[in-house]
Amino acid sequence: MRTFWSALPTEGRWLLSTVAIQTFGRGMTLPFTIIYLHEVRGFELGLSGALMSLIAITGLAVTGPGGTLIDRYGARRVMITGIVAMIAGCTLLAFATHPAVAAVAVMLIGVNFGVSWPGFNALIATVVDGEVRQQYFGVNFALVNLGIGIGGVIGGFFVNVHDPGTFTAIFLIDAATALVPLALLLGPLRHVRTQPDPDDDATETEAGGYREILRRPAVLWLTLLTFLAVFIGYGQMEAGFPAFARQVAVVSTQVVGIAFAVNTAVIVLLQFAVLRLITGRRRTRVMQVMALIWALSWVILGATGFLPGTLAAAIGVIAYMGVFAFGETMLQPTVPAIYNDLATDRTRGRYNAINSAAFQGGAITGPLVAGVLLGEQLDAWFIGLMVAGSLAVGVLALVLERSVPAAANGAVPSASPVSETT
Repeated sequence: MRTFWSALPTEGRWLLSTVAIQTFGRGMTLPFTIIYLHEVRGFELGLSGALMSLIAITGLAVTGPGGTLIDRYGARRVMITGIVAMIAGCTLLAFATHPAVAAVAVMLIGVNFGVSWPGFNALIATVVDGEVRQQYFGVNFALVNLGIGIGGVIGGFFVNVHDPGTFTAIFLIDAATALVPLALLLGPLRHVRTQPDPDDDATETEAGGYREILRRPAVLWLTLLTFLAVFIGYGQMEAGFPAFARQVAVVSTQVVGIAFAVNTAVIVLLQFAVLRLITGRRRTRVMQVMALIWALSWVILGATGFLPGTLAAAIGVIAYMGVFAFGETMLQPTVPAIYNDLATDRTRGRYNAINSAAFQGGAITGPLVAGVLLGEQLDAWFIGLMVAGSLAVGVLALVLERSVPAAANGAVPSASPVSETT
């Protein structure tokens, strides 16, 4: 950790040192948004799932233009706009008692999600490079989960479905924590440039538009893998998992909060060990191991449905999150690193926007499918689909390995972006 920290420039240290604070508020709302919409505001479960998906739908709609704007005007300006939308959306959602109001709120939140992912990744890739970049993505992920996990624990013991005011409070806290990255962008990071030099006369065609980028087989397979991984993973964290835990395993909101805390603990405790193990190894091989671990985690969660409302069900729900988290430590340092090693400085915003779009696509379909299947009490079909999807991620990683350059796959040290003509 000391070696890694000393290798970071000042801007990188600013980013890392505030990550946990930035994500604390998100952690308080992440596990409980669908519970808030369904159990507190009284929206049907299917409608609640659709509202959750609307966050990702909006994010997907703005991601493409956002990536282009990042490459043209810089990540800082675009991210400031997104953060302001996030603050407004969380504040509005805190008082939303009608589906239309909730829809506007989640769309504002979605605007931020659509531009923050490519924006922050572009900032990171601009600040650090080489082997430190992969380590940075891993450490950043651990700190993100630290903030989310602490927020989830506190939220789990604070919120009460019979007291809407407790949910109002956590959404306002989420809005307040968004002020931290806003202060960074307006202060210590105001001089960081991610856009190309205005004197650079390279044309847009030479830089590479979205169509040209997506024609690269490595990008196409990586994008499909990202979509599926999010669909069976993060797309279920906010919808499928909490709904299954509450309705099928019949556990309390406290158990859901503890499960998210265990998720965080596993990531924080194991991320550095995993980073040491995967350094110098093919990232696609790491993804294949992750796919098997995720399949096992969904089998564990499915087994809790046989003993609803019992201590065994609660243990199973918590165990699911622990096993799932172990797989996460292998995914997050690899996928963003491949995207950014494939990109050049002139296309970094668009490459990360493609990554974000795949993420948002999985986040759109995940809650929708979960809401339909669990709403119709098709619990076994839901678990079966998640297990099959996990195994399919491993197959896609094997296919990706055949098309991605060795440097971008982590097989050899990479100090500079791979040529666009690869």
